[in-house]
Amino acid sequence: MRAAGHALAVAAIALMAGTALTGCVPAVIAVGAGGTALVATDRRTTGTQVDDEGIELKIVQNANAQYGDRIHLNVTSYNGIVLLTGEVPDQGVWASLGNLAKTTEKVRVVQNELVVGQNTPMSARTNDTYITSKVKTRMIEANKFPPNAVKVVTERGVVYLMGIVTRPEGAAAGETAATTSDVVRVVKLFEYRV
Repeated sequence: MRAAGHALAVAAIALMAGTALTGCVPAVIAVGAGGTALVATDRRTTGTQVDDEGIELKIVQNANAQYGDRIHLNVTSYNGIVLLTGEVPDQGVWASLGNLAKTTEKVRVVQNELVVGQNTPMSARTNDTYITSKVKTRMIEANKFPPNAVKVVTERGVVYLMGIVTRPEGAAAGETAATTSDVVRVVKLFEYRV
């Protein structure tokens, strides 16, 4: 029984890691031998999740083909709302990438948060990843909404929140992010549901 519980926990961790990496796979995860269950649901349809992955891939591929390592570009799509973060060398590239995103199929809205300047060093990107993990951990601990109802993206210490949420959930997510150490600013890009 102990081995079965361990195998279940290992499978749950692997599933959670895969879900965290893709950020869009709906899953039911059972953790531990006691049968405690964590239900992780995504409020987007499966088709929309696939569309969002495709949007991100198309924009990144087209941008890399055009600009290569001259840019540091992160593309996040949630329900057709695209967030562009990173650094570009000049205002022309900034506008070009915004237009590229706007003309990509199935994109509804583009939030261009690219910064004109030098690409951030790996240490800054690592710190952003750490901030994202702290925010997500605090959201899970607060337990005020389903864990993956809110997508968290951090760039230069600025935390961007995306998702389909109620107003109270959005307020709770914003408050949690804003009170997390090392967060410079919080930008909410939510779609509110009734």
